[in-house]
Amino acid sequence: MSNCAVVGINWGDEGKGRMVDLLTERFDIVVRYQGGGNAGHTVINEMGKFALHLLPSGIFRKGVVNVLGNGVALDPENLWKEIEVVQTKGVKITPENLKISQRASLLLPWHRDLDELEEKRLADRQYGSTKQGIAPFYSDKYQKKTILAGELLYPDLLKEHLRELLEWKNLTLTGVYGAEPYTEEMLDKWIGEYCTPIVPFICDTGEILKAAQSDGKSILFEAQLGALRDIDFGIVPYTTSSNTLAAYAPIGSGLPAAVIDEVVGVVKAYSTCVGEGPFVCELFGEEADKLREAGAEYGAKTGRPRRVGPLDLVATRYGVQVQGATEIALTKLDVLSFMEKIPVCTRYRIDGKETDRFPFPALLHRAEPVIEYVDGWNCDISGIRCFEDLPQAAQNYVDRIETAIGCPVTYISVGAERDSIIYRKKKSE
Repeated sequence: MSNCAVVGINWGDEGKGRMVDLLTERFDIVVRYQGGGNAGHTVINEMGKFALHLLPSGIFRKGVVNVLGNGVALDPENLWKEIEVVQTKGVKITPENLKISQRASLLLPWHRDLDELEEKRLADRQYGSTKQGIAPFYSDKYQKKTILAGELLYPDLLKEHLRELLEWKNLTLTGVYGAEPYTEEMLDKWIGEYCTPIVPFICDTGEILKAAQSDGKSILFEAQLGALRDIDFGIVPYTTSSNTLAAYAPIGSGLPAAVIDEVVGVVKAYSTCVGEGPFVCELFGEEADKLREAGAEYGAKTGRPRRVGPLDLVATRYGVQVQGATEIALTKLDVLSFMEKIPVCTRYRIDGKETDRFPFPALLHRAEPVIEYVDGWNCDISGIRCFEDLPQAAQNYVDRIETAIGCPVTYISVGAERDSIIYRKKKSE
């Protein structure tokens, strides 16, 4: 048995979905353990191209059980719509291959409303929310004012609980923001359209995972976003509202006693960032436009153009440390093939002093990137499947990253398709 977490090392959008889709070949169970529908995992395989937001990326592998853990912000509306879209492309989703934790809290319709209302109130001080209700949801969860998915199995108790929450939430909607209140009829309609269809998937996933562990089955834990968006260790306040780290996987999955044997940290061969907040290595103008177009850097959920920049070794080294990464999957190396010289951010300069340590969040706005340039390879590498067959300049680029961040690069993607991957043995193997 081997348990593995696939996590983001930077700001998110590193390519975790394509790595989960690839690695599930050797796992029995895939668990999403945190976050909600506010970010997308893009997967391309023989069935087509998919932008998943809540469904675990193992949903395409026959025989793999996919679990939405108790740490997930479970949005029934977005989940059911996503299930319907994926099924139209021939992917079977049944209670046998998708299971929802009865302890997962529901993201309710008013959470999205509150998210948008608060961003409007903040005006030019916005946090860059995707307006999917994530922050209000987690706020309510920690105030113990949410509905657990398992309550959908007990309609009478559910109705009474919702009535209590409705009275409380309307005080905020109408009193603080001057918005329209919700009614019981509105919630009844929402439950009928989006909650009732997912009821067959709800179960005690904790027992399922414990039994799987006892049977020696292997579990892959899938994270959303990246280390720099973690609520505790990220670029506060420009973070998500949950823990994106591998260390949270056992708790958010519903298997607190789980031991994580491997942590595959996913790093893009250059830097991207969706949303607001400090992004020290950001490129602008024509240079940014060329990189953005080459990498098709637009948000899977929002369609927003991603901010782009060179690989940031300072941020990446920090991400590796807080994630406890044991190996690295380097994605989109092929995108850099158009560059004669490739920029790399090697250090930060803060108040005239250079550092290779990632600074306290409040200092990030004062940080400037120290950029060095390395030789590019200027040729198509998308068909290469062996590290030694890469141009020497590409090999040098990967080696430099590995040395700088102190973690072996064992996977290198040279295309978006499942098989567009180079497996590179660790030097110790």
